[in-house]
Amino acid sequence: MNKTKSKPLGLTAKILLGMAIGIIFGLLLRNMFPANEIVKEYITDGFLHVIGTIFISSLKMLVVPLVFISLVCGTCSLSEPSKLGRLGSKTIGFYLFTTVIALSFAIMAAVVIQPGNASLTSTENLQYVAKEAPSLSEVIINIIPTNPIEAMTQGNMLQIIIFAVIFGFAIAHIGERGKRVAQLFDDLNEVIMRVVTLVMQLAPYGVAALMAKLALTLGLDTFGSVIKYFLVVLVMLLFHGLVVYPVLLKLFSGLNPLLFIRKMRDVQLFAFSTASSNATLPITMEATEHRLGVDNKISSFVLPLGATINMDGTAIMQGVATVFIAQVFGIELTITDYFMVVITATLASIGTAGVPGVGLIMLAMVLNQVGLPVEGIALIIGVDRLLDMVRTAVNVTGDSVAAVIVAKSEGELNLDIYNDSQAGKVALSFDEQVHRPL
Repeated sequence: MNKTKSKPLGLTAKILLGMAIGIIFGLLLRNMFPANEIVKEYITDGFLHVIGTIFISSLKMLVVPLVFISLVCGTCSLSEPSKLGRLGSKTIGFYLFTTVIALSFAIMAAVVIQPGNASLTSTENLQYVAKEAPSLSEVIINIIPTNPIEAMTQGNMLQIIIFAVIFGFAIAHIGERGKRVAQLFDDLNEVIMRVVTLVMQLAPYGVAALMAKLALTLGLDTFGSVIKYFLVVLVMLLFHGLVVYPVLLKLFSGLNPLLFIRKMRDVQLFAFSTASSNATLPITMEATEHRLGVDNKISSFVLPLGATINMDGTAIMQGVATVFIAQVFGIELTITDYFMVVITATLASIGTAGVPGVGLIMLAMVLNQVGLPVEGIALIIGVDRLLDMVRTAVNVTGDSVAAVIVAKSEGELNLDIYNDSQAGKVALSFDEQVHRPL
């Protein structure tokens, strides 16, 4: 009798299992020990917080070196200034185009469905102290780093991107010495991608801890009168991620969008569990290059830029939230107001950092622009954590779609890898990953 060797679980299955175990564990503790201080202190704020934070920190640890090294590698391979300009215009143009689409659909859905109802919600005693959002002029000025090292220590992604592009461009134009430096960065890029592979092994445990803590801390009563708002934003996020992006991918590249969605499951789960585009960036880059076949010189330029300026999920939230708050307070918005919401939210998405919860800060800027009370943010803050997780998954999906489309247009997409459903699939054991030869 032949014994078939059991197939090891893939990364997606492990992450899904970790999510399920975490949610079940959190709900069991919540129901068995409600409002228990020991559970809160030693499990929720203790063990689970430590494990979840270590996982997030291990991802964030890679962001700055990965972005800088990858972007230098990508830029120094683009010796022609015209190609760099062409890449930039295509990438930024696509990101702005999808953001406008996301906002337009979100506002139309909110106007038609009308999730805000003043009769359901009391607007008295609403309090939300918003941090001051940067103005457009400050965003533009702050793009250029005065101190690149300081930008790296503070994780200022736009400044890091600008410096890396300039640095890589200089390497490409100093002849033989530049080739030696470029080879060094290529080797460093291989090292950092191997570190990404190792960190990915921690994902199921980190995700389990994050989900358990979320199940323990999120109150079901927070939905209340904002259930319609929650559902409208959720449906629009799913529509944008599962309909709009696949349609654009098919339209601009002719590739199979269903294959793309299947290959992006790991990245979407990472993004959902971390609620941070920046923390997910190492995983996004690894999957885009090895599973989708995008050349490193394209992915290293498009993806870091997308993690910084492509916030379609955040834009959808801001569009629906603006209409919702206006309806709750009984304030009529004009066509001009809606137009200003689209313009302001698009610019706000460019200045939105890829970290959890920052979308609410930028929403304050959008509300001020159309004269709506910022206090209305207090209505939606209770459910924003869940929506933040979903919109982050949408954001990283959009980044990868842009990378594939741009790579296809530049002839830098490996179609054999893209069409191979098993390409780059992580199913090796930890020991095999560590000892696999470079």
